[in-house]
Amino acid sequence: MARKRKGRDISGWLVVDKPAGVTSTAVVNKVKWAFNANKAGHAGTLDPEATGVLAVALGEATKTVPYITDALKAYRFVVRLGQATNTDDTEGEVIAQSDLRPTDEQIKEALSGFLGDIMQVPPKFSAVKIDGQRAYKLAREEEDFELAARPLWVEELLMTDRPDADHVELEMTCGKGGYVRAIARDLGEALGCHGHVKWLRRVWSGPFDAEDGITLEQLDALARTPELDAHLLPLEVGLTDLPEVKTTDQGVVRLRNGNPGMVIAHGVEYGDECWASFDGKAVAVGQYRAGELHPSRVFVPAAPTEG
Repeated sequence: MARKRKGRDISGWLVVDKPAGVTSTAVVNKVKWAFNANKAGHAGTLDPEATGVLAVALGEATKTVPYITDALKAYRFVVRLGQATNTDDTEGEVIAQSDLRPTDEQIKEALSGFLGDIMQVPPKFSAVKIDGQRAYKLAREEEDFELAARPLWVEELLMTDRPDADHVELEMTCGKGGYVRAIARDLGEALGCHGHVKWLRRVWSGPFDAEDGITLEQLDALARTPELDAHLLPLEVGLTDLPEVKTTDQGVVRLRNGNPGMVIAHGVEYGDECWASFDGKAVAVGQYRAGELHPSRVFVPAAPTEG
């Protein structure tokens, strides 16, 4: 009975197309329940009102979460010009307004200032920790505090539509730790008219695409069935951005015990972070040194299926 309560020993990635109005944590909990999995986590929080890719890792795939978190991500969003809110989205209270409306050319020119390596101050209503407390909790209590600027890589930021004077649709590709709400806020300030996010969708995250995502309705309908298991992607997908090396019969035994193991590598240099495979399955992630992989993460192989 205790084993049943713990859940299944199942590993892999599920791409969820998150709807608006639900938290990322709630989605992870629903996925964990639907698979009756013993462990689950996600790679990159989405705001409750945001939609799109939420990549959920189960079991051993949770060890690959950092590599998806570090990967590039793409967002499509609309900025409401002329208003600033205390949350930098439509959920908050309007705290400043302006009748000024920039031209398309002014917007495009301002966007160029947000490309490359930039420093970004997270929204006060965010999960950033200050002295052990979440910023959003301090903001709700109307505490006076400041957040430090953080580095962010913005690879692309384009205006894709201007439906009317009050709204502009943008697409952004960026690295980890970026807040779209902060981009909207800072763009509004740069244009001298204020701004906040009206709606936001994460189009893709690393190897995961929103078009391939399962909906919560599908998740409910397929819960605890083999059909749902068929939607699970292998944990190796989470290692796409790392070079692969292949280990030997002797190497796989050593690696699974947490020791350096012999690998066959091509195009990999001394000190590179890689993942080792054996018969196509991930064995470990680690550092390549002179013909061996020194493991930092080891994947426990799935138990043999009964029956």
